[in-house]
Amino acid sequence: MPDVDGFDEFYRGSRQRLLGFVYVLTGNRAEAQDAVQEAYIRAWQRWSTVRGYDDPEAWVRVVASRIAVSRWRSLRSRARAYLRHGAEESFPAPTTDTVEVVAALRRLPEEQRTAIALYYLLGMPVAEVARQTEAPVGTVKARLSRGRTALAGLLAVVDLEEAADA
Repeated sequence: MPDVDGFDEFYRGSRQRLLGFVYVLTGNRAEAQDAVQEAYIRAWQRWSTVRGYDDPEAWVRVVASRIAVSRWRSLRSRARAYLRHGAEESFPAPTTDTVEVVAALRRLPEEQRTAIALYYLLGMPVAEVARQTEAPVGTVKARLSRGRTALAGLLAVVDLEEAADA
């Protein structure tokens, strides 16, 4: 992409200072990088106006600091909500059967596993599974059939092993 009236030079000349400034505000390098990146995106989108300011870097600095503060406030609000409403309810550990089914599903080819998950777990009709996977309806039906057969075989082996151990 071409240099639009000095934006690239502006960016290269100011990015380290701005990153350092926002890092000091946030105390978190990743948060600082995100805020500065977003501020530069906004500056790029408005560069025809921002470049005319007396100090374009000050504009980007203010935008970056507002983004960082906004994220901090959002985090603080979530923490307050957590304190008000408590932790999310805990869920019981998966049963042995669930673990076995998931392990068997992992052994299926990806196409079969995806078709089974969309059809049985999300309840999508075959036509919708076909649309989502960009496969013909007949192919989806075949994947479902082969997947069920493979799962039955894999889960039967587990049952036979359990019976032998008993």
